[in-house]
Amino acid sequence: MLETLASGKLYGKPQERASRDGARTFVTAKLRCSGGDGESLFVGVVAFSDTAKAALLALDDGEPVALAGTLRAGVWTAANGESRAALDMVAHSVLTAYHVQRRRKAVQASERRDEPVLAGGFDDPIDAI
Repeated sequence: MLETLASGKLYGKPQERASRDGARTFVTAKLRCSGGDGESLFVGVVAFSDTAKAALLALDDGEPVALAGTLRAGVWTAANGESRAALDMVAHSVLTAYHVQRRRKAVQASERRDEPVLAGGFDDPIDAI
């Protein structure tokens, strides 16, 4: 397993699901990442933390996102018999364009006041990721 930062666009809308016994919820998503050769790589994503789940559920199909988490690589066989890479990630942190815009505004506001900006100083629970 690798600690990874992956960025791309969501492929489909993230879905909230429950464990078989219904005691725990999680969110699944699929991330489409650009490969160096012009092909797309798809990463299956699952999130268990409340902040990562909330951030993913606030997004929709095609939105850009960056995810930090644990990545596991594997292989699967397509219907035509061709072997392909399988990538699965447990996402711990989610960064979206929304978060970047909020942080930029906070930095600009603090520069006008000559105050330092502290990481995690936002009141939005999604920003505490």
